[in-house]
Amino acid sequence: MKWQTKLAATASAAALAMTMGVAITPASAADVVLKMAVPDWPPTRIMKKFFDEQYKAPSGNKVILDVDFIPWPDFYTRVNASLTSGEKKYNMSVADSQWLGAFVEGGYFRKVNDYIDADPGLKATMAEIHPAFYDAYSTYPYKSKNIYGFPQFPDVLVTYGRKDILCNDDEQKNFKAKYNTKLPCTGEEMDNIDWTLFQQIGEFFQRKKGDMLAGKPADDDFYGIAYQAGKGYDFASMQINGFIWQAGGDIWDETKAPNSHAEGVVNSPAAVGALDHYLSLLKYMPPVVKTGTMDIFKSDELFREGKVAMNIDWIGLGEASLDPKTSKVSDKLVFGMTPGTRGADGKMIRWNNLGGQPFVLMTWNTDLQNKEGMDFVKWWLSPAIQNEFAAGGGQSAVKSVYTDAKYNSYRPWNRAWAASLDWQKDVWHVPPFFDLLTQQQDQFDLAITGKQDAKTTLNNVAKYQENLLKEQGLIK
Repeated sequence: MKWQTKLAATASAAALAMTMGVAITPASAADVVLKMAVPDWPPTRIMKKFFDEQYKAPSGNKVILDVDFIPWPDFYTRVNASLTSGEKKYNMSVADSQWLGAFVEGGYFRKVNDYIDADPGLKATMAEIHPAFYDAYSTYPYKSKNIYGFPQFPDVLVTYGRKDILCNDDEQKNFKAKYNTKLPCTGEEMDNIDWTLFQQIGEFFQRKKGDMLAGKPADDDFYGIAYQAGKGYDFASMQINGFIWQAGGDIWDETKAPNSHAEGVVNSPAAVGALDHYLSLLKYMPPVVKTGTMDIFKSDELFREGKVAMNIDWIGLGEASLDPKTSKVSDKLVFGMTPGTRGADGKMIRWNNLGGQPFVLMTWNTDLQNKEGMDFVKWWLSPAIQNEFAAGGGQSAVKSVYTDAKYNSYRPWNRAWAASLDWQKDVWHVPPFFDLLTQQQDQFDLAITGKQDAKTTLNNVAKYQENLLKEQGLIK
């Protein structure tokens, strides 16, 4: 998926002392306010709470984290507007990985190799970050040695299930009779769901209000499955990319530029088949999907309202499902890995687009601001805080944390977390990412709403990407 620092008068003296090589002592401590832009959701609310309750700057300065919580639908546009306006409002920001190219090339995000190289402890921590998230969150150009970001909240897709429905004896018996296979009920059984079985679950659980559902009449129309199919931001792309990769197709590969191309890849037969497969499952979802508004929040809302048997969504939204104040199914949940494609050898292929966000420093910060920001990052990535974050509803991409035996005890979805990490890829990070993404989302929406077929859709996407990438000098 930027902090404004206001320094008291003493901060100027402190900064001057630093430039003169004078050690900062508690007597010359400064008040430092770090202004950070973040999306408004549980992972950033938890971070702010931890900071306020626990953080003590090693410098002895009083550091205040002034967080600007921005609603997700407005997050990119507001941060982009702030950065490009030149107002220099933020000192740090949470940022989607896709933003790195645009905002590094724009001169806003600061390269941090010098800080990492000077700190053996932080360097060791960075080496422990799972490679998929390290590459996506930290590097620009993608998979280069240039470091810009740090994991704030690493996220993956998981399957949310209603165990009261899935484990019901009548439903189990009837599913077995219809499909000659067991209806998955436990998390481990859900881990073994391929897209064929997922489709069967979608078909089986289509019930009208009053139809029998788990032994009693359904109090509303009920549906088997839901996943991302929204026009906004990157919602459909994040799901469709997984279908394409699992089918053996690909998106445009920036790591092979300037010799890679979009045409012939983005619209390959494998990719077209994958998009067709994605579209074929929409008829088993709540009908709102046909309006192009089935984003991550709508599918989560429908699941929490008890209208869907299985929902594929980000872990970052999971806390609301566990809370009886916001979820009618809080005591009825089971979680598993996302569905996969079964290969010729019978093994599951599980590629998905990773989620979550890094945070970054801005180029206009003073040395003092950067020092305090980096000390905060080091504290945030420390095993103690990462474990506490995970226990409070967050996640960690630091290996010593997510491989600890206690990690799975923190949240019911954590048992699917580590097993999913090796199957994560990411979308492009190049400067024109938003143009690429917006046109692609518009085209996917035409397919989702039934106005265009998969082949036409991907032909249009491939042609646009090929032309834009050539215009931008990214491919020959």
